[in-house]
Amino acid sequence: MTDWTDGYVADITYTHGYYSELNPLRMRLALLYAGIRPPTVDTACELGFGQGMSINLHAATSATQWHGTDFNPSQAGFAQELAQASGSNAHLFDEAFADFCARSNLPDFDFIGLHGIWSWISDDNRQSIVDFIRRRLKVGGVLYVSYNTQPGWAAMVPLRELLARHTEVLGMKGQEISQRIDTALDFSGKLFDANPAFARANPQVAERLKKIREQNRHYLAHEYFNRDWHPMSFARMGEWLAPAKIDYACSANYLDHIDVLNLTAQQQTLLKDIPHPMFRQLVRDFCINQQFRRDFWVKGARPLNTLEQAELLRTERCVLAQPRAQVSLRANGNLGEATLQEAIYAPVLDALADHQPRTLTELEQAVKRQSITFAQLLQAVIVLSGNGALAPAQNEAAIAQAKETSKRLNLYLMTKARSSNEASYLASPVTGGGMTVPRFHQLFMLAASQGHKTPQDWAQYVWHLLTLQGQRIVKKDKTLDTPEDNLAELSAQAQTFADHDLPILKALQVA
Repeated sequence: MTDWTDGYVADITYTHGYYSELNPLRMRLALLYAGIRPPTVDTACELGFGQGMSINLHAATSATQWHGTDFNPSQAGFAQELAQASGSNAHLFDEAFADFCARSNLPDFDFIGLHGIWSWISDDNRQSIVDFIRRRLKVGGVLYVSYNTQPGWAAMVPLRELLARHTEVLGMKGQEISQRIDTALDFSGKLFDANPAFARANPQVAERLKKIREQNRHYLAHEYFNRDWHPMSFARMGEWLAPAKIDYACSANYLDHIDVLNLTAQQQTLLKDIPHPMFRQLVRDFCINQQFRRDFWVKGARPLNTLEQAELLRTERCVLAQPRAQVSLRANGNLGEATLQEAIYAPVLDALADHQPRTLTELEQAVKRQSITFAQLLQAVIVLSGNGALAPAQNEAAIAQAKETSKRLNLYLMTKARSSNEASYLASPVTGGGMTVPRFHQLFMLAASQGHKTPQDWAQYVWHLLTLQGQRIVKKDKTLDTPEDNLAELSAQAQTFADHDLPILKALQVA
């Protein structure tokens, strides 16, 4: 019998995560900052969409026509369910990469995204994907790909093999993968307790193992326990993608663009003296011990001149996606935590405090009296976007067009939240993507949509749902036992939600 999994873990489903780098709208600012002309994205594709949260949130919140596949029929079924609920007309399949990539009825794409796929598939599947990119990515189109990379994973490779081999040769047949993972982790802990020479030579691995033990078993199954697991250097990645005729553009991680957060002055000088852009990236990975890359590649990149870049940047729109008072004036890079200049960042945040989209031109005018230059404004927008405080914003016509499909998808997800906390994201037609909304917040919104008017009414609605399922609130690692304590806690959370979170979700048209 043919193994349809092709070595990939299939007996435990992937997490219901959302990955903003797959949002084509987010790609624009990164490319413009790097001096490259971004494409207009009418058609997009996600390969290996998992539970389909990202592809459905992006399809529901934009006019982009999405196609995608995931080999796991259970995950594809859930993704198709979301697409049907929203009415986005996303075309989602449960085909292996080789079968999907060979389809003759697919359009050419402006954007192709792969998150959490490249490092965990076979060379044959990688070859199918590269050929697909060569044939289906339009000239000027963008590839987003994330992958485990060297040298950051060098010390972890032996431990990963140990974990995987343990589940293969010592794991009990018929035992669930999560149980085999626990057994493998327990064994590895005993090994490190025995103080092997490997642990003494690689002291950071013991700390990595400790963090692994704390992580979600669904995530660990797909991260470490597939047959194929290949951290790849940037140089090797370039060799793989060369036949697709695409070139490296820039990092999809906004904070990577700010050298002072990640590189010492000596390292910056070293990199500036390297004329070859690909080799420069390889050396940069050594400087920061890179272990995970999130990159944009472009087919036929067209550089912008200084005037074109400045004009296009000024048309970009952004919106404040967090409460103004909660935005931290700190940023974390490879060099640690840095304090942001309040004289620059506070006026920018104040100009966005009403959570309405602004172009960079409008922000430039708003902060002009504080003598903030456009270069300073732009860097502030990049850093705040990298921190998650800011999100890209669509134009008003696109927002209006996406409003109904976003509303339908959100209603479906909020209804699912009555019995599940797996999907913690809802759709924003303003940002063209997903926003983090925890389960109880979704249920408060669902209660409001059904006519319950006050936070106390919302709390009663949620408590009724929890009671039906025998569930209780856990606060500070302690389960609240009495109905009075549970209802009091829910009421407090509902009031805080109404005061602080709901106004933002309304501005972003999530609520």
